[in-house]
Amino acid sequence: MNTVSTVLRYLTFALAIAGVAAMTQVMQTIHGQESKIPPPPVPPPQKRAADDIGATGILEAKDENVAIGVPVPGLVKEVKVTVNQAVKKGEPLLLLDDRELRAALLKQKAAVAVGEANLTVAQAQLAKVQDMLDRLKSVPDQRAISQDDLRNRTNDVLVAKAQQQAAEAQLTSAKADVQQTELLIDRLTVLAPRDGTILQVNIRAGEYASPQNKLAALVLGDIQTLHVRADVDEQNAVLVQEGVPAQISLKGDSTKKFEAKFIRIEPYVIPKVSLTGASTERVDTRVLQIIYEIARDEKPGAARLYVGMQVDVSIPRRK
Repeated sequence: MNTVSTVLRYLTFALAIAGVAAMTQVMQTIHGQESKIPPPPVPPPQKRAADDIGATGILEAKDENVAIGVPVPGLVKEVKVTVNQAVKKGEPLLLLDDRELRAALLKQKAAVAVGEANLTVAQAQLAKVQDMLDRLKSVPDQRAISQDDLRNRTNDVLVAKAQQQAAEAQLTSAKADVQQTELLIDRLTVLAPRDGTILQVNIRAGEYASPQNKLAALVLGDIQTLHVRADVDEQNAVLVQEGVPAQISLKGDSTKKFEAKFIRIEPYVIPKVSLTGASTERVDTRVLQIIYEIARDEKPGAARLYVGMQVDVSIPRRK
């Protein structure tokens, strides 16, 4: 009996030791399969000074991007520009189909020709009745003519003058219709409102353009000098120091830093829009927007800056 108890006791110890060894082996296997968390590919941005205010910003064209729309709904006939093309103020950007207006213009020009002919007839009629009246008045002895006939000839002249004025008015109206249609046709050629570079082309020839489209047909901006729109949380808005430069660093490479010139502070605090897009997300933060200016460096090897890039902004704190 004592022998059996001893064997059971040693067997229990052996099983316990085997269990511990097995658990140790399992834990080592699990740890071996775990991948180490890699370091961040880009080091986080460093503030210029310890008490600087950190903000996020986005690059935009100087004086903001211009969303080019169309004046009326219509079929796009031709897009005359491409992305990254420099344009001057007044240069045509796209053409809308104008065939309907040109057809109306043909009819209106014909109405002008009819009006001119009617005016010529009215002028000839006036000349005729005026000549007859002048003949009656030129008779030396007015007693030789009927006074009723003289009054009738005078009234005929008045009527002819009124008819001439009506013909002139009709001709003026017809010419105004032609000018109106020509202006409407000119409006179907969308012109560049200012100098800049085409940033986006969101419409193609043959597509239907409308002022109600959510996406602008074209996006134009001056990218020779870029602006940075920085969003500062409203809790830090009163701490911002105005009129001094800020430091800009790129999201993809925090080692690239730029000095940005202070331009202005937008006087209206708005809801924060740089969100994750989750359906459960709520806007609970408002931001003050500050505009800075940054010059593009076109030298070889310089960091490339593009409109729409996100940047980190280090803003001096009010002393």
